[in-house]
Amino acid sequence: MNRRLFFEMMGTAGIALGLSKTANSQTNQDVENKLNQMGLALPEAARPVAVYVPYRISGNQVFIAGQIPPNNLATPTFGKLGADLSVEDGYIAAQYVGLRILAQLKAACGGDLGRVVKCIQIRGFVNCTNDFTKQANVINGASELLRDVFGDNGMGARAALGSNSLPLNAAVEIESIFEIKI
Repeated sequence: MNRRLFFEMMGTAGIALGLSKTANSQTNQDVENKLNQMGLALPEAARPVAVYVPYRISGNQVFIAGQIPPNNLATPTFGKLGADLSVEDGYIAAQYVGLRILAQLKAACGGDLGRVVKCIQIRGFVNCTNDFTKQANVINGASELLRDVFGDNGMGARAALGSNSLPLNAAVEIESIFEIKI
């Protein structure tokens, strides 16, 4: 089989499987509209607060460094779950971390969230007391946001872990991995 025939066959198979670059996807405007309907807005991508990069692209994957919530909200987003903060406070903090993840993802995609194929994984850390057991409920704030924005493609494999402290006393920190179109 010659090289041209091979690639023509692979292109046909890719289209049949929905793998082409023109396969149905959301546009950046679709994502922004969904957020607006939810009463949320995408913030600017946060700058690193230490020695790291906010994201790294490898192949068709974007690895987003741990994001923490903003500290200027009406709902407290810094402190310890089970002592200073309620599960509801933690959920809101995680939702705002989800927005920060989307901001980094948008930056990684050159401003085009339409390049996002799917969420691969999110790993959430909850600053909590030793007896706190609702980490999953807290991290749902980010998981549900990503699902609501990207549909089933926003659902990734997930971990929700308790931690005795987080940087700057943030209630939540989440790192994530996404697949994007090259």
